[in-house]
Amino acid sequence: MAFAAKIDEWGKPAWIGLVILGFLTFWPLGLAILGYLIWSGRMGCWNHGGRGRWHNVADRAQGNARRWCGGAFTGSSGNVAFDEYRADTLRRLEEEEQEFKAFLDRLRQAKDKSEFDQFMAERGRRPDASAPEAQG
Repeated sequence: MAFAAKIDEWGKPAWIGLVILGFLTFWPLGLAILGYLIWSGRMGCWNHGGRGRWHNVADRAQGNARRWCGGAFTGSSGNVAFDEYRADTLRRLEEEEQEFKAFLDRLRQAKDKSEFDQFMAERGRRPDASAPEAQG
């Protein structure tokens, strides 16, 4: 299956393109490719065999079904100390993210105020074009 390994390097868009090309060329070929993708678990993180290339290597080595799927970790690692460390690290990172967002907000506000003050200063220096000129 060197061909499948080569397509795997290109990722899911290549497989989708191959299925479409198969359907356009000869519909049973496209159906066969689609069946292969579903059977092998190459399309989606919903497969249960752990045969897909996007699964966590450690999970495959342990032979369990825990994996990252859609960005959410399902289950614990089985090690209480590691789970506590991970939870503490994630909490700390979320706090730092909130602090950084607050810093950026303050920075934007200061920049906006500076730009507004500069605008008002320039506006005050120019002659008022809307005022009627004195006739004499």
